Amino acid sequence: MVSIKDISIRCGVSIATVSKALNDHNDIGQATKEHIRKVAKEMGYFPNSSARALKTNRTYNIGVLFVDEAQSGLTHEYFGNVLDNFKVQAEQKGYDITFINKNMGHKKMSYYEHSKYRGVDGVVIACIDFSDPDVIELINGELPVVTIDHVFDNRTAIISDNVKGMKDLITYIHGKGHSKIAYIHGADSSVTRNRVGSFYKTLGELGIDIPDDYVKSGIYHDPITTAKLTEDLLELKDRPTCIIFPDDFSAIGGINAIKKMGLRIPEDISVAGYDGILLSQVLDPQLTTYKQNTTVLGKSAADKLIELIENPKAAIIERIVIEGEVMEGGTIKKLY
Repeated sequence: MVSIKDISIRCGVSIATVSKALNDHNDIGQATKEHIRKVAKEMGYFPNSSARALKTNRTYNIGVLFVDEAQSGLTHEYFGNVLDNFKVQAEQKGYDITFINKNMGHKKMSYYEHSKYRGVDGVVIACIDFSDPDVIELINGELPVVTIDHVFDNRTAIISDNVKGMKDLITYIHGKGHSKIAYIHGADSSVTRNRVGSFYKTLGELGIDIPDDYVKSGIYHDPITTAKLTEDLLELKDRPTCIIFPDDFSAIGGINAIKKMGLRIPEDISVAGYDGILLSQVLDPQLTTYKQNTTVLGKSAADKLIELIENPKAAIIERIVIEGEVMEGGTIKKLY
């Protein structure tokens, strides 16, 4: 393995000068820098991450904690997109990614213990049971942490604007003449509570009162549960004219249930999703949905976590709210 000393001998300069050139210090000339870097590249030099960690007291490694209820992993397109943007932004700033879990071979350890074991500089947490004692332990530990779509009083959070998102979606659907609007929501979480609250608040502002049977408790990213709940809604004596699904992936189950009952979308029943994943736009007809800005969510989470890692004395607990937009598809019938 080529060392800095090897490069210094080849270039006829000191080890300190080579180090300064490779780290772009300003107290040596540009021509010297370029010559040393050229020689280093020719010799096949790569900086040693362990040596870098000793010098900076950082590993340049960020932990990602992501375990969704449906156990879909990175096939979960919404969070997959968020985390991909997080990864790209972190890597551009010189950080690697490690996924945090409770299993190390046959050994069990908490999320906090695994984070310490891997020596990560900080952790981003997304789509998990935030009431899990192991998550709380990590939140209350000394490692920098940023959460996505969940708020703790003592941690910075990057949040999709679920209140405005649901309001915009309801307003759009109502603008098409619908007042019998049903909602199948996901499992209990701060995201769900904000969406459900905004659902009822927006309907109230529009002067719409719906029966309790129009709101069903489902599971995110679960087409099977959504299909069953869709059937329940369609079997009501006074059934809704529009159903909002928990997310675009779950919407597939609802759409299949509607077709199974011999109904057409949007002629017989209107539907809407949430997330704006690519899948929603290749359905026929295209799904009307609310697109969350996964690019900004992921990049903002990376930026804020790296700020906490690199400048802890200036750490400020923030709530960064990211807006999305309604994507008008072909699944909402205009009633009047």
